[in-house]
Amino acid sequence: MPHVLCLRAIHPDAIALMKAAPGVTVEVLDPVTPETLAARIPEADAVTVRLTRIDAPLIALARNLRIVARHGVGYDAVDVPALTARGIPLTITPEANAGSVAEHALMLMLACARRVTGYDQRLRDLGWGTVPDMPTVDLAGRTVLIVGFGRIGTRVAKLCSAFGMNISVVDPAVPYNTIKGLGYTPVEDLRAALATADVVTLHCPGAAENRGMVDAGFLGTMRKGAILINTARGTLVDEAALADALRSGQVSAAGLDVFTEEPMVASNPVLALPNAIITPHSAAGTAEGMRRMAMSCAESILARFAGTLDPHVVVNPEVLRRNA
Repeated sequence: MPHVLCLRAIHPDAIALMKAAPGVTVEVLDPVTPETLAARIPEADAVTVRLTRIDAPLIALARNLRIVARHGVGYDAVDVPALTARGIPLTITPEANAGSVAEHALMLMLACARRVTGYDQRLRDLGWGTVPDMPTVDLAGRTVLIVGFGRIGTRVAKLCSAFGMNISVVDPAVPYNTIKGLGYTPVEDLRAALATADVVTLHCPGAAENRGMVDAGFLGTMRKGAILINTARGTLVDEAALADALRSGQVSAAGLDVFTEEPMVASNPVLALPNAIITPHSAAGTAEGMRRMAMSCAESILARFAGTLDPHVVVNPEVLRRNA
């Protein structure tokens, strides 16, 4: 009888879907502590995971484990090689949260362009009207550089287009003519594009080669007074360098949903900066996005039990070939 262990609650529709499958039992573990996890994971055939670290010692305890379903797309906290060594697939929810994150990126762009948090606080202090030290701008007619043109980046491009922005795209994995055919400007020289962009928005993976890519040199090459948006991975940005750029005005504002260290720590230099608009890695956390991610997890788990798992949602698809 397959047993699913959910590490924290997921949407009730997804739990109901799994419980409706013949012979499947579902358990929600909350709170998740090292002790409760070690006690229950040996019984699990499948695990849904949101933030919990899934490391090699834990995987070794999971004697029955057949699938780990990540409630989201990032899997930095999961030991993929350890899963692969055991022949256990790791799935993600690639389409479920893309629209939610894209909307969040646009929200941060607008909030930065219109100095929403600054004017909100000023009005609460009974200050009225605009002031010279908090200038606002339109997005229409501005140039946005989209760094990474995958599931989220492509959606951000459509939203920016609706706002009348000029859209440049850089992604070495996407053919030049594909970007051009969609009506956007392909970029081959990143540094040159940074110098002309009013907004730079990051939508690339946190792979080793991308870590720290937004460093002092990157920020110094940006057009003075440009806006930086990051809803991708905190490890893409050198936060100390960004804080310096925000203080100097080289970057006029930054909208950040992700950080090098999460949850947020008091030592993060962007915390004290009024021109940084920050959210707690919540871009995907809309009601609709949470349901879609949970349903995607449930569907992957049931497909794994049925032997019909879609390889396109599997991080380590080689295990499917090996198991076959």
